[in-house]
Amino acid sequence: MFRYLLRLPVLFLAGMWACNTPDSEFDAAVFPERIAFQADRLYPEGITYSPALDRFLVSSITQGKIGTVDLNGRYADFLTDTGLISGIGLKIRGNLLYVCNADQGVSTKSTVQTTLRTAGLLVFNLTTRARVQAVRLDSLLPGVPHFANDLAFDPQGNAYITDSFAPVIYRVTPDYKPAIFINSPLFAGAQGFNLNGIVYHPGGYLIVVKSNEGKLFKVSVANPNIITEITGVTVAGGDGLTLLDNDLYVVNERRKVSRLRSTDDWKTATLVSADTTGYEQATTSVAVGSRIYTLNARIGEVSAAAGNPAQLQARDYSIQQFRPAVPIP
Repeated sequence: MFRYLLRLPVLFLAGMWACNTPDSEFDAAVFPERIAFQADRLYPEGITYSPALDRFLVSSITQGKIGTVDLNGRYADFLTDTGLISGIGLKIRGNLLYVCNADQGVSTKSTVQTTLRTAGLLVFNLTTRARVQAVRLDSLLPGVPHFANDLAFDPQGNAYITDSFAPVIYRVTPDYKPAIFINSPLFAGAQGFNLNGIVYHPGGYLIVVKSNEGKLFKVSVANPNIITEITGVTVAGGDGLTLLDNDLYVVNERRKVSRLRSTDDWKTATLVSADTTGYEQATTSVAVGSRIYTLNARIGEVSAAAGNPAQLQARDYSIQQFRPAVPIP
């Protein structure tokens, strides 16, 4: 196949992409606009990309495992772990894969004790696929519902994890010590998912989205008590966030990706463009060089299956490239 003839250039350019210097001609030839793949009852939620593996990695809500998808749409199981109930957001840092662990009650590993009570972070070695660490987060705030959703890293290697059911952001240090980074009533809500996607901005702050209100918040890393709402735009049903070249890409309403921009250090934001074609029950995105790829995860079916997970039988999923749509006036 053409792709294998170009494998060495793929790896070389993947390293260039880490420096935001993609070869657009090669990029367009190798990375398709849409990657369809099949995996029985996978129901992936998180997505990332490994240049070393030359693969996307996806999590699984229903089976608590991690799989890979190549550029030709071939899926393969990558790793399983007895402690991983439902894999949600995932990120790569160095040679380590970080996975948010939660339980919506639809996993083959769900129990009465863990359903809607799980927030954790599992860390795996990408080379050996062995678990490096398991960090429990829900015990930091006992007696309330929990759902670890997404994570981001600061330059020092601290991981910040959102909890969709508890009004907190956790911080896990590079040596895996957990703490509640911030507990705020701004992140609480009566129903649905609250905090969801999260990114770190080089300006020294986090940007998080509160799904059920469509609000974006800016949280200082140096002083987490400084929380401000980013005004000027709402993103109903906001899910995954991806920051690329200071534009914020938000998967929202499960059917589009909105590209936001700020000219005042994210005190306010405006909608630059939105891609609304090719997204079906989407969750989150990943930047691959200069391109954004979004996971079509059939997430609506998961919510509808509460109490009856046996109905989750889908096997067809896809990864969609963001296309700059007509700019918003």
